[in-house]
Amino acid sequence: MGVRVAVAGASGYAGGELLRLLAGHPELDLVTATAHAQAGAPLHAVHPHLLDLDLRLSDLTLSPTDAETLAGADLVFLALPHGESAALATQLPASVAVVDLGADHRLRDAAAWAAYYGGTHAGAWTYGLPELPGQRARIAASARVAATGCYAVATSLALAPLIASGLASAEDVVVVAASGTSGAGRGLKANLLATEVMGGVSAYKVGTHQHVPEIKQATGATSLSFTPYLAPMPRGILATVTARPTAGISAAAVREVLLEAYADEPFVRVLPEGVWPRTAATLGSNACHLQATVDADSGRIIVVSAIDNLGKGAAGQAVQCANLMLGLPETAGLTGIGVAP
Repeated sequence: MGVRVAVAGASGYAGGELLRLLAGHPELDLVTATAHAQAGAPLHAVHPHLLDLDLRLSDLTLSPTDAETLAGADLVFLALPHGESAALATQLPASVAVVDLGADHRLRDAAAWAAYYGGTHAGAWTYGLPELPGQRARIAASARVAATGCYAVATSLALAPLIASGLASAEDVVVVAASGTSGAGRGLKANLLATEVMGGVSAYKVGTHQHVPEIKQATGATSLSFTPYLAPMPRGILATVTARPTAGISAAAVREVLLEAYADEPFVRVLPEGVWPRTAATLGSNACHLQATVDADSGRIIVVSAIDNLGKGAAGQAVQCANLMLGLPETAGLTGIGVAP
């Protein structure tokens, strides 16, 4: 028997991806999966793709989501809607490690939480992006970790090293990013019906997206314009991040900063020159693909980033953090290789 883990919110897309990753993890054993409306349903009825040969997942029934059900695990993943994790986490014993995939504990600034999410700020936990300087050690020493937002991962990995190096200004950062529909969750919404999404791209939450303060906190950016798009694909994020250089620079200089920052990272790839990130290449993986240049006309730095929003943007990132918290190899149960076609 390995480390006992539980997943709260297992009926959603991120929860289902967590279960898929846990099924192949060499050290983590799933003991409980919970849901709200789907409680009592067999797991295979909610996630048909999780039928497995040894029936460990196939025979599992989703339990109600409550602290008593989850308390028997060594580590709990909370894959709940924003605003629902904090109350449940306070009821779990201090001996139970927790990785929260929701936003409840990401922000240090209570005013930013109130402005973008509303309600009472639950306080900040250790931020779960291991690739940020010093963050890997902080995660390894923590029993409570707040996993990142999906757009925040794609943007922060592209931007943070450039601001930290002094190459890019922290002011006047502009991000345009497209996400697959799974990023909006599994709830039934008219704007996410196939007939509404297929064949078109639409902007949403323009100028008000909740990941803005998280990106600023993670990268040191002081001024950020963010425009998200909903793309006609189930999963993936492609982000274009632009920033003003602090002085005249070359594309090679920008690439060199990123190459140095991620030289030893198992899941971040700076692509060969001339090769640009594609969401299809990161599908099903915990990888982030980056490419950079300098705009020939404006002189602005441009970094394009691709991730799987359910992988590095959610469940994969959460497992990566859990591995660190439990003293396991960081890459256990994860891959940087995508699925194609």
